[in-house]
Amino acid sequence: VQLQASWGGLVQTGGSLRLSCAVPSSLDYYAIGWFRQAPGKEREGISCISSSGGTKYYANPVKGRVTISRDGADGSVHLQMNDLKPEDTAVYSCAADLFCNARMVVSEYDYWGKGTLVTVSS
Repeated sequence: VQLQASWGGLVQTGGSLRLSCAVPSSLDYYAIGWFRQAPGKEREGISCISSSGGTKYYANPVKGRVTISRDGADGSVHLQMNDLKPEDTAVYSCAADLFCNARMVVSEYDYWGKGTLVTVSS
């Protein structure tokens, strides 16, 4: 079972991107989290959404600039990122866990997909 993140790219400071995570139907009842890993840094959780879409959490570095949503039709999860900064440059990945909570601990997520690179130029 694998998820697939897509629609990263190169954007200037202050720009926007909308990432997508394709979620297999077998994971419809899982929460989905977005994580990122910058060069030389540990992977960190930035946002998650419950299976129903009713619970959402955002990490402090992105709060107010990022919105997570879940498409009811195909179960895909999107991450709208606005006012991007050079420090947002990282590989962004999505992953599945039974629950979405504010801690977004990497080791608690069971299923992962390949990431997509986001580069923010200054």
